[in-house]
Amino acid sequence: MGSDLLSLTKNTEYKIFRRVIIFTLIIIGIILLAIPNPKDDILGLIFGSIINLLNFRLMSLSLAKAMKMPQAKIMPYVVGSYMARYIIYGIVLAIAALADYLNFYTVVLGFFMVKIVIMSDTFYDMVKKRTS
Repeated sequence: MGSDLLSLTKNTEYKIFRRVIIFTLIIIGIILLAIPNPKDDILGLIFGSIINLLNFRLMSLSLAKAMKMPQAKIMPYVVGSYMARYIIYGIVLAIAALADYLNFYTVVLGFFMVKIVIMSDTFYDMVKKRTS
């Protein structure tokens, strides 16, 4: 049971990573076509997407570790991990706001890429079930 869950988690995580990268590349293509000088926008999107994927991976690792911990240690560990991820987001947002080579708004868009992919998969599955 445990290895099946681990295998499913790794497969799902890989699928999400792959779809985020594809979706990011599609948005980069749209930015290249729509904006005359897109360097800052593209760098911001790439930076935000990478940080989002890394935080998603950190969440996955902390969940796997928390499942193996004694009951009393889980909550402090999960809260600490949660806070660490939000500190990372805060640092990245500060860098995006101060750096003139990054577009702040595309960094924020990059932060939502995993959520967009997961929600679009859910929406696709709902539509698929209704048409079947």
